[in-house]
Amino acid sequence: MNRAIALEGDAEVVHRSLAQPELFALLYDRYAPDIHRYAARRLGDGAADDLTAETFLAAFRTRSRYDLSRENARPWLYGIAANLIGKQRRAEIRGLRALARTGADPVAESWVDRADSRVVAQSAHAPLAGALAGLSGGDRHVLLLVAWADLSYPEVAEALGIPLGTVRSRLNRARRKVRSALGADPAFVVDTSEVAQ
Repeated sequence: MNRAIALEGDAEVVHRSLAQPELFALLYDRYAPDIHRYAARRLGDGAADDLTAETFLAAFRTRSRYDLSRENARPWLYGIAANLIGKQRRAEIRGLRALARTGADPVAESWVDRADSRVVAQSAHAPLAGALAGLSGGDRHVLLLVAWADLSYPEVAEALGIPLGTVRSRLNRARRKVRSALGADPAFVVDTSEVAQ
């Protein structure tokens, strides 16, 4: 691949990959580490490997339907990952409930020693997991796409295929439930509702 292609925007890469499938690897190179990190936080390292691969395989297979007016493919990829995680919802909820009961987090053990450990204090794991397990799948997706994937509200709306107002209401509801369950304002649930999104 030449350097000019590597510098192209995501929409152009997707478009050109229809004729040159190998170009799709550029999107993998750009976004796989982020998708993997997000999946690992949700499901653990072992499941994250598979989920990342499944995300890019699904994206590759459906790239002909990509909206080329969307220059940034990041929300599209996170949307695919969120849908795949949603299919594994029972496993995620079982893990969160086990953490809430025991305080031992097999998912976080795979990433807690990394740079992200500053985000989640060890003492908050069990109550936070219980609070997250108590959220609906839609509310949990919105909250974690904002908190862990750093997507903006419009990017979350695009990723999940829902209106911006729904993102705002789900995020507000999720924050309220988590705050109530924890009896405090957790560090990762920063109130950004006043920030223009």
